[in-house]
Amino acid sequence: MTLSTLEIWIVILALGAGTFLIRFSFLGLGDSAHWPPVILRLLRYTPVAVIPGLVAPLVLWPAATDGVPDLPRLAAAAATLAAGLWLRSPIWAILAGAAVLTVLLRIEAVV
Repeated sequence: MTLSTLEIWIVILALGAGTFLIRFSFLGLGDSAHWPPVILRLLRYTPVAVIPGLVAPLVLWPAATDGVPDLPRLAAAAATLAAGLWLRSPIWAILAGAAVLTVLLRIEAVV
């Protein structure tokens, strides 16, 4: 079965809307005043847990190198981690990792 580009985007948007509505029904419509403080505290760490989960496969199994980790991505991940620990700012950590990745990929392309 072959799907057109429009059909693929309709499926993606429908799945995204469904996922949002399921989560919103629990988090957005629920009364947070009755949640235990430990749950509210743990929910603050959700982005911190999700972002590494999204990035780790791209660093450890990059498609650009047929699944073999390479120096630019590993160095960018290390720079991001170091900047995050040192500066305690996610924005600066992301910018540091992006800068290292960009520079090393450009050097690799020239060599």
